[in-house]
Amino acid sequence: MGQSIEKTSFTPADFKRFEEKLHHCLDALDSLLARPGFGQGNASIGAELELYLVDGEGGPLLRNLEVQAQAGDPRLTLELNRYNLEFNLSPVSAMGQPFSAIEKQMLEIMTNLQALLSEEGGGVIPIGILTTLGPHHFGEAVMTDEPRYQVLAEAIRKSRADAFGINIDGPDPIHLVHGDVTLEGACTSFQLHYRTDPARFGRLWNAIQLITPLMVGVAANSPLLLGHRLWHETRVPLFRQSIDDPAAVNDGWNKPARVSFGHGWLRGNALELFREMVQLYKPLMPLVSAEDPRAVVAGGGIPSLEELCLHDRTIWSWNRPIFDPEGDAHLRIEMRALPAGPTPLDMAANAALFIGLAEGLADQLEPLLSALPFAYAEENFYRAAKDGLQAQLLWPNARQNGLHEQSLASVLSKLLPTAEEGFASIGVEGEECRKWLKIIEHRLSTGVNGASWQLAQFTQLMSAGINRKEVCRQLLAAYQARSVANTPVSQWADIE
Repeated sequence: MGQSIEKTSFTPADFKRFEEKLHHCLDALDSLLARPGFGQGNASIGAELELYLVDGEGGPLLRNLEVQAQAGDPRLTLELNRYNLEFNLSPVSAMGQPFSAIEKQMLEIMTNLQALLSEEGGGVIPIGILTTLGPHHFGEAVMTDEPRYQVLAEAIRKSRADAFGINIDGPDPIHLVHGDVTLEGACTSFQLHYRTDPARFGRLWNAIQLITPLMVGVAANSPLLLGHRLWHETRVPLFRQSIDDPAAVNDGWNKPARVSFGHGWLRGNALELFREMVQLYKPLMPLVSAEDPRAVVAGGGIPSLEELCLHDRTIWSWNRPIFDPEGDAHLRIEMRALPAGPTPLDMAANAALFIGLAEGLADQLEPLLSALPFAYAEENFYRAAKDGLQAQLLWPNARQNGLHEQSLASVLSKLLPTAEEGFASIGVEGEECRKWLKIIEHRLSTGVNGASWQLAQFTQLMSAGINRKEVCRQLLAAYQARSVANTPVSQWADIE
């Protein structure tokens, strides 16, 4: 939702024109994908890192506009809530040492922002959900003063009840009655973008869908909300419940959720996913451009497909197809399920595992997909979000007779050689491969990721008789110190 807009109110005629234009965009994209050579090129990796701004006490710092201006870095963009900023990393080639380059970029921006805020005792923290958030850190007063967010918030309000419930189970179940989209802004992510040749899009998409539960479990870093111990990756239920109305029905059937794991294995090419978006979901922001995309394609050009790209950004599937018309126009897969943090080192390792596994599995998928119906892959996703590294999943085997549960950690351990094969296939250097998989191996052997570390420290501090608010403050201070040191979370010491 980084696009600046001026129009903030819309008529039924606006929606009608936008809906028609979406179908023109689909026609243009269909023709473009049939054009020889479109989107071909070397694989590249990009990322978006969402960060919390915090004050000297570890609480949310509502100054993203000022900090963005002070930093003067065009790669920094605003987020929904005033205590968040997003850093858009410069894309890197998948060949050579891509994940080291990604880590370096994250370290540099975090160091720069830390220096900006250090004089007043504040800083930046990569964490899925800030432990020091309180009920007063949500609502209209914390929303970034940008028209696009106001329009988005109003559109979501109209699509559901005036007030809605947030209900998440766990050791300390939580129930909130809230009517504001800023709850979604509590969820900060590390989103990967992977450019792929259109001819390989379907195989890579299905591989990424298959392994996303594994990635959510191994990277989990969001176990606490308002002092409640919930899911290991609480972002998953919180994001969905803050956007979608589970009670919303049309003539007796449930509307498709705008936050979802998807609707099935991909049977064709990327166009199938864009058609699905247009045909299943009502538009929220009907901004119509003057471009005739079909005429642009017919003339040999590259259309911007502004309406389709905007509509895409109002559907928050955990993996998302991206059409990018800029420069060397291409398709990407955006992987949106990973949380921010705990360190640049950990996030780069997560990125490496995600890409390596996807590439390693892409050409051996067919017998696996028939052995795991999509509904079970979706179940795996929610199990991994709930239980993290301790999750029990259904994992496919080409020679199976029936489905069998396995621990997430054991599945990943067996797949590490597959990730190595994936690295080799796209030209990642051997030393680069070993560096990042070693971090994952240690995480698996110790059973410690961001979520499990936070939960262990929270429980330890609570047992000492400290009140819950102070426990959250002390936990965040210890987390921040270790995150700045950039040592892998699996090596973090307990709070003394």
